[in-house]
Amino acid sequence: MGDNGVEIIYTEKAPRPVGPYSQAIKAGCFLFIAGQIPLDPENGELVKDDFEKASRRAIENLKAIVEAAGGTLDNIVKVTVYIRDISKFSEFNKIYAEYFKHTKPARAVIEVSNLPLNAEVEIEAIAYLC
Repeated sequence: MGDNGVEIIYTEKAPRPVGPYSQAIKAGCFLFIAGQIPLDPENGELVKDDFEKASRRAIENLKAIVEAAGGTLDNIVKVTVYIRDISKFSEFNKIYAEYFKHTKPARAVIEVSNLPLNAEVEIEAIAYLC
């Protein structure tokens, strides 16, 4: 833990940050998870041309990070989803519902014109770990 009471969370089970940021920061009981695009942590390649696989990869990255901090997806209280094609909203919801069966975090889904590395989806989250 740093001098300021925050802890940097890092796991090899999620992609390395592609810029000057951390996978997540734990501050007290809260875990702030950086936006996760569908990068495969094993080879560093972007999952593309398959929206379902891309969405699952982004959620799996999120899951790996919250687990590295000692939590589960059930600890997530807020999710923000950035999606390049809002017409895929229903498809995303079906995938998302498979992962968030027990808890339903507050959520926003926002259509954007582009994302890092030209990804189709990016997901960020806040978890409560106490």
